[in-house]
Amino acid sequence: MDQTELVEFLSDPSTHGSDAPVEVITTHSAHVFLVGDIAYKIKRAVKYNYLDFTAPETRRDIIKHEHNLNAPAAPRIYDRVVAITREPSGELALEGSGEPIEYALRMHRFPREAELTWIADAGNLTIEIAEKLGTTTGRYHAAAETRTADGAVLIKEIVEELHEAFTGMKATLGHDRLAEYFARTGRMFERVASLLTERTKQGFVRRCHGDLHLKNLVMINGEPVPFDALEFDERLGTCDVAYDLAFLVMDLLHRDLDNQANVVLNSYLRTTTDFAGLAAMPLFLSIRAAIRSMVAVQTMSGSVSEEIAEDARNYLDQATRFLTPAPPRLVAVGGVSGTGKTTVSAMIAPILGPAPGAVHLRSDLERKALFGVDPLEKLPDDAYAPDVNEKVYARVLSHAEEILRAHHSVIVDATFLAEEQSAAIRALAERSAAAFDGIWLSADPDILARRVADRTGDASDADVAVLRKQLDRQKKPALWQEIDAGGDPETVFALVEACLFTV
Repeated sequence: MDQTELVEFLSDPSTHGSDAPVEVITTHSAHVFLVGDIAYKIKRAVKYNYLDFTAPETRRDIIKHEHNLNAPAAPRIYDRVVAITREPSGELALEGSGEPIEYALRMHRFPREAELTWIADAGNLTIEIAEKLGTTTGRYHAAAETRTADGAVLIKEIVEELHEAFTGMKATLGHDRLAEYFARTGRMFERVASLLTERTKQGFVRRCHGDLHLKNLVMINGEPVPFDALEFDERLGTCDVAYDLAFLVMDLLHRDLDNQANVVLNSYLRTTTDFAGLAAMPLFLSIRAAIRSMVAVQTMSGSVSEEIAEDARNYLDQATRFLTPAPPRLVAVGGVSGTGKTTVSAMIAPILGPAPGAVHLRSDLERKALFGVDPLEKLPDDAYAPDVNEKVYARVLSHAEEILRAHHSVIVDATFLAEEQSAAIRALAERSAAAFDGIWLSADPDILARRVADRTGDASDADVAVLRKQLDRQKKPALWQEIDAGGDPETVFALVEACLFTV
C-alpha cells in the first residue's frame, strides 16, 4: 500500500491545528509525527523476514496491541488508538465520521533529555536512578502475564538465529572469534538448559518487555518508565524474566557503568528474590551482547564502516567474556554499627565476578523484609530480640546459599557479633565449595558514635545506645581480616580490595 497520502496528511501542521512544523521520524517499521506535546505513530506497510505489515488489518491490530502492551506501565505516554478516516468529501481526517483507512497510536511526548540514554551519556545516571530501575523492572515483571513456552527452547531458537545471521558476517567479525563464541555458548546452554525449562514451570517465563535497554526507558516525575515494548512478535516478546533484565544490565556494562549495573541487579533481586535466575545470567548477558553485535553489522547495509565494525567486534568479545564467569565467592563483612559495612560492601560488589558483580545481602534490609515494612520504617525493640535475630540470620544464609548454588558471588553485610553467626557463614562456604573471605571492620568508638548519631535515611535502627552495647560484645571472628574503618570510604575500600585480591 502506498502511504504517501497518509504521511503528507499527518505531516501537515493544519491537520493538528498547529502552525508549528511537524517533525517526522521514520524507523524500519513506523512513521512517527511529533507536533507540540503530542505524537502520532502509524505502522509502515512493509515486509521483512521477521514481520509483515502490508495488510491494513495487520497494522490496525498491531497498533492496538502496541497500545495495550505499553499503556499499563506507561499511562502518561500512551493515550489511545485513533482512526484516520476517509470523509465523504474524499479528504482524510483524524477520528472523523468516515471509513477508517488507517489507525494511529496517539501518545504524549516527553523531552528526549528524559530518555535514559541521554541521561547516561551526560554522566547523570546516578546510583539512585539505578536503584529505581531495578525496582521498576522487578515490578514490571511481577505484573507480566505468565506463558507456557519452554524457556530452554526459546533461548535455543535465539542462539540458532544468531548462528545463521553470523554466518554471513565472518569477514567483519572474524571466523575464529565467532567459532570461540559459539563453542562457549553451546557449553553454557547445556549447563543451564534444564534450569530454563524448570523456570517455565515456576512461572518465570512471561510476556516481557522484550527490548528493555536504556533507549526504551524514560524518567517521568522522577521515576523510570519502560516504553516501546517489542510488539510485533509474541514469540520474541515471551522470555525468561532474567533474560529481559539482562538487556538492561548488559547495556549498562557496555557503557562502563559497572556500579549502576550491579545496583540494578541488587535492587531487582530485593524486589523479586529470584536468585535462581542468576545461574543463567552469563548466558543471557552474552546473548544480549551478541544480538547487539549482529545488529551493528546489519546497520552497515553493505557499506563497511570501520567504526561500526569495531563496535560490533567489541560487543562480540564482551559476549564471549560473559561465558567464562569468575568462580563464586562468599564475602562476609562484619563489625558494629557505624563501621561502614554497607558502604564498603556496595563498593566491593561490582568488582566480584560473575558479572555484573556480587549480590549484596544486608541484614538490616532482610529484617525489614521479614516484618514487611519499608526499609526506612523504624522497628520496635522486640524486633531485635534473640529469636528474631536467629530468623534474620537464617533468612540471610538461606538467600546466600541459593545465590551460591546459582554459581554467583554474594556479600553478606551484618554485625556478626555472635560466634555462632560467623561459624554458620563459614560452614556455608565450605558446603558450597565457595572461596570465603571474612572482613572485620573496626574503628575508634568516638568516630563510630559520631557516624551513628549523624546517620539519616538509613535502614539501620541502631542508635548510639545500641552501639555502646555492641562494643561491649564485639569480638573479631577467628581468621577474619581486621580492617581499620576509621578513614573515608575510598580509603577503607582500598584496604578491603587489597585484602580480597592479594595473591
